[in-house]
Amino acid sequence: MSRASRILIILAAIMGADGVMLAAASAHGADASRLASASSMLLFHASVVLAAVALAERGIVHAKIGLAAAFGFVLAAGLFAGDLTLRHYAGHGVFPMAAPTGGTLLIASWLALAVAAAWPKRR
Repeated sequence: MSRASRILIILAAIMGADGVMLAAASAHGADASRLASASSMLLFHASVVLAAVALAERGIVHAKIGLAAAFGFVLAAGLFAGDLTLRHYAGHGVFPMAAPTGGTLLIASWLALAVAAAWPKRR
């Protein structure tokens, strides 16, 4: 297993843990819809990161593109969820348009994963 794959698995596990914590915070807090959205984004994409790593490691998708997509999912979900969480607790975001930027990067990462699946294997 590559070092990048191990790092991605660690990051996915952290995303999962953060997603559970945000889900608990949203269940017990007032007007916590942003936290619920942040939780969902982290939990869903943590699973996708693990899947992308598994696909890349097994050679089912183009490894470099698949791992790049996985890193994109980590960065984008973190940016999206981080912005929503900071808005909830601090009243301001990470930077203007941070959540939409994270969302756009998530879309790009999904498309990169599609390219990784369609890319012909080198012989």
